[in-house]
Amino acid sequence: MRLALFQPDIPQNLGAAIRLTACLGVPLDVIRPAAFPLGSAELRRAAMDYGQLADITLHDSWAAFAARLQGRRLVLLTTAADQTHHEFRFQPDDTLLLGRESAGVPDSVHTAAVHRVRIAMRPEARSLNVVIAGAMALGEALRQVGSSPKRSRVQ
Repeated sequence: MRLALFQPDIPQNLGAAIRLTACLGVPLDVIRPAAFPLGSAELRRAAMDYGQLADITLHDSWAAFAARLQGRRLVLLTTAADQTHHEFRFQPDDTLLLGRESAGVPDSVHTAAVHRVRIAMRPEARSLNVVIAGAMALGEALRQVGSSPKRSRVQ
């Protein structure tokens, strides 16, 4: 299981995605260009003290990312999907893709996704924060495939 961010707009959301994936033990793919500087120094700053736990791969473009999917199913989280994340059957090698906060993903990326899922919300609500939606879908996906991290008992 992997989580991918398509051309993120907001550095704080990148930081939240790094923390989310580090805590859950899931690799993170970040597809450039971002709407903010995104070099190694900025990535370290966004990761804060989760950098050592995080497994982050930067991709210079959509094409570079797509070339590395290597047969993995691409599951796009989108408000335009018919199926919710609870109805969808995730597989262990899925890559969950989150769009840009400001614009989602272009039609070409939407078409490239093998599956599309949405988070069920009230009809009058527009959307959730992208990382919150990603956390909900990722949590359900890990639960379904039995890959949720196990915490040792504290004594």
